[in-house]
Amino acid sequence: MSIQEQIENYITSQAEPKRNDMQELHLLILQTMPNGKLWFLEGKNKENKTVSNPNIGYGSYTLKYTDGTTRAFYRIGLSANTTGISVYIMGIKDKTYLAQTYGEKIGKASVSGYCIRFKTLKDINIEILEAAIRDGAGQDH
Repeated sequence: MSIQEQIENYITSQAEPKRNDMQELHLLILQTMPNGKLWFLEGKNKENKTVSNPNIGYGSYTLKYTDGTTRAFYRIGLSANTTGISVYIMGIKDKTYLAQTYGEKIGKASVSGYCIRFKTLKDINIEILEAAIRDGAGQDH
């Protein structure tokens, strides 16, 4: 199964209204990063044990570990969770940047060092979320 098919199956497996919100965000991120690499992570480790929610990734950057090793990873991520949706913006060095820049303007969302979590799209300002995605996709902080 191709990555596009895995992503489509993941999105369509969600109950409404989450399914519609995930589809809208998927299209928004694709428009924001038209040439970005697509990823689909099932949320399982090498032993096939579930360690996280499945997630869709867009773009890429090099993840650097404290031991000096590196690996490719996505820049922007999208995942359904039990209470709503998470958008991950990876590679931001300043862990206060997202919350300080977008936290007060985004609406009813929890904003951490690399994650914007909300229940539904109607709870947030989509233009602010799009700005955060564009910002994260384009540069390191």
